[in-house]
Amino acid sequence: MTECNQSSFGFENCAGREVVASFDGGTISSDGGCLLLRQTDQRLNLLPRLAGCFVDRRDPERVEHSVLEMLSQRIYGLALGYEDLNDHEDLRLDPLFGVLSGRKDLNRPLAGKSTLNRMELGNGMPDRYKKITFWKDSLDELLVAVFIESHDKPPEQVIIDVDTTDLPLHGKQEGRFFHGYYDCYCYLPLYIFCGEHVLCARLRQSDRDASAGSLREIQRVITQLRAAWPDTRIILRGDSGFCRNQLMSWCESNNVEYVFGLARNQRLRRIIGREMWQATEEWNRTGKPARIFAEFSYATKSTKKRPGWDRERRVVAKAEHIDGKENPRFVVTSLNPEQWPARSLYEELYCARGDMENRIKEQFSLFADRVSAETMRANQLRLYLSVMAYVLVSGLRRLGLKATEMADAQVNTIRTRLLKIGAQIRVSVRRVRVSLSSAFPSQHLFQQVWANLRC
Repeated sequence: MTECNQSSFGFENCAGREVVASFDGGTISSDGGCLLLRQTDQRLNLLPRLAGCFVDRRDPERVEHSVLEMLSQRIYGLALGYEDLNDHEDLRLDPLFGVLSGRKDLNRPLAGKSTLNRMELGNGMPDRYKKITFWKDSLDELLVAVFIESHDKPPEQVIIDVDTTDLPLHGKQEGRFFHGYYDCYCYLPLYIFCGEHVLCARLRQSDRDASAGSLREIQRVITQLRAAWPDTRIILRGDSGFCRNQLMSWCESNNVEYVFGLARNQRLRRIIGREMWQATEEWNRTGKPARIFAEFSYATKSTKKRPGWDRERRVVAKAEHIDGKENPRFVVTSLNPEQWPARSLYEELYCARGDMENRIKEQFSLFADRVSAETMRANQLRLYLSVMAYVLVSGLRRLGLKATEMADAQVNTIRTRLLKIGAQIRVSVRRVRVSLSSAFPSQHLFQQVWANLRC
């Protein structure tokens, strides 16, 4: 049988013009905008410090791919939408990824999927093949340090959000457990944010209370913040899953304010009976949602499953009637009513925690749910890599996209509109020339971002 190596491909004509395609465009990349991410890392100095959190016990004379190079390759890949290690079998040949990873010889390929996989599976124990591992404490400190560095001077006040989410499991991973609320086998990671900055991402099993281990992580984060900003006022915010006496008592003893959701019960419903009646009457009269606020001192009682509070605390209640039914909500807080009246406490302070849910959703855009390794340690590392990709894109948004129409854009939007640019790559002895598509519609935005990052 005769083999035919076809060099061009004809398609249907367009307006009388012949349409012909051929593989003669040279080295082409679909990620031309990634140079902006690289420039962001130059500002943050994130990836070199991240590499310093790893221990490399390989023989230096036999090392072809450094830890920094492999971490850069992996994290830039996540930021650009490549979730799987298998993707790097092709990406390792892309000279633009070689530039991102700091590869000296761009004619040599980057690390393949097997090499990257061995880096992720190292557990610190003697092993012939897996000789790279990470220091969890150093990685945790780095996240908080990047947040502190984002401020030119200590802020008067910071609001720290704490929340959890589910990462579904589809295999026999270590620590898998069926969670009744999420109706699946999953992990239950703990996230701590301040605005768009992630301060903690801790992978946990789901066979425990949502607040399990949160006090230890909050203590660690606040201790590091206080060391840098001793006079900054700190407010801790979370939903009812974190309304626990131990956590609130620690806050009260350490000059940390808090506002937490409080789960509804019949006792609380009776306390706001009058306000609920008023809200119902207003709804009957106007046909529109009605809400009335109240506040009172309250303490939970001890049960067989859970101890009660050791003191009474201020509770703010929203008595709401909507769509023909009651919708009461409660929060408990240490903030005084002079500074935060009931309505503004709930509507302006507590409800603003919904923005953290948007930040958590962005983690999924960076494949935080890709926890398919066998061990929890390896999956924790994958969670860290996703978080570092988020820190990088968030830094681009904060430093490069400020004062532009995309200053508040989500990760997916930034990736699609700014990073995914077709480009021709030409490598010479003295220069890497990246010729971006002349049809790119956001050239002015690219120029603005570049200028902001160069400041």
